[in-house]
Amino acid sequence: MGWFWADNVDSQKKISPAVFKPSNSIPPSCPMHNASGSSASLPIPPTRRSGASPAACPVVGKDGTEDLNPLNNMPYDISTQKATGQTIDLPTERTLSTIPRGDKADEGVWEYPSPQQMLNAMLRKGKGDIPEDAVEDMVNIHNFLNEGAWGEILEWEKKYTDQTDIIPRLQKFTGRPHDLSPRARMYSLLAYVLPSYFEDEKPFDRHDWTVLRGDKNGSWKEVRYVIDYYGGPDDEHGMPTFFLDVRPALDNFGNAADRMSHWLEETKPTWDKALGRSSNNTPKVN
Repeated sequence: MGWFWADNVDSQKKISPAVFKPSNSIPPSCPMHNASGSSASLPIPPTRRSGASPAACPVVGKDGTEDLNPLNNMPYDISTQKATGQTIDLPTERTLSTIPRGDKADEGVWEYPSPQQMLNAMLRKGKGDIPEDAVEDMVNIHNFLNEGAWGEILEWEKKYTDQTDIIPRLQKFTGRPHDLSPRARMYSLLAYVLPSYFEDEKPFDRHDWTVLRGDKNGSWKEVRYVIDYYGGPDDEHGMPTFFLDVRPALDNFGNAADRMSHWLEETKPTWDKALGRSSNNTPKVN
C-alpha cells in the first residue's frame, strides 16, 4: 500500500477530480469497505503521461547502493519500460491522487505509480510471482485504499480545518509492513487472552504518514498518523474486503486528546442507549 511518486507537475494545480465508483473498473466490493460493510465511493483524478523528473533530492539507502526518495523511501528510477520476460503490455500512465503534497501550494498533489512501474517495483523487491494481468487491478485497489486513508485523515483534521480554512497536506510517508503498531499488538494480545471475543488478525501492512496541519499564522505543524491495513472476509460475491484503522499517533498530549474525543463521539450512541437517553440527549419518560 501507499506507493506515491513526488514528481513536479505544474498541471496538477488545475486538476478537477472525477468521482470514482468501484464498479467502474473493479468489483464494487473489492477495494475498501467501511465498518458496516458497504463499499465506499472516493474521488480518483484522471491520469497523465509519465515522464516528469523527480522533484526532491536523493538520499543514500541503508546499504549504500541505491538512491532513495526521502519522501516515500522508494527508488527514484523505477522504470516505465517492460521488464525482461514480460509477456503483456501494461499502461505507463500514472494517476494523480487527491492528496496535496508538501508545504507549498505549487507542489501539487502526490502521484501514484503506473501499472508498469508497480510491476517493476515488485520485481525489484523480489516479488516476481505476481501475475502480470493482475497488476492493473492491484494498482486500482492500491490507489483506492490510499484515497480512503486520506479521507479518514481529513475527518480527523476537520475541526482544525474548520478553524483555519487551511486544507491539510501530506509531507511524507513511511511503509512499515513488519512493525506492529501498539494498537495492533494490543489486539493480538487480547485475541490470545480472550479468543472468544477477539480475532488474531494482524494487519498486512502499516504506514506512518506525516500530515501538515496549518494554522492562522501561516505555519505548519507536523502530525504523524498511523494506518493499519487489514484484510477482511470475502463478501457474498467471493470478493476480498479491506479495513483501515487510521488515527493520530500518540506522540503528544494533543493527539491523545483528539483520540479520546474521537472515541467518546463514536461510543456516544452506545452510552446514550445504556443510560436511557434518546438521540437528542433527552431522558426517556417511562
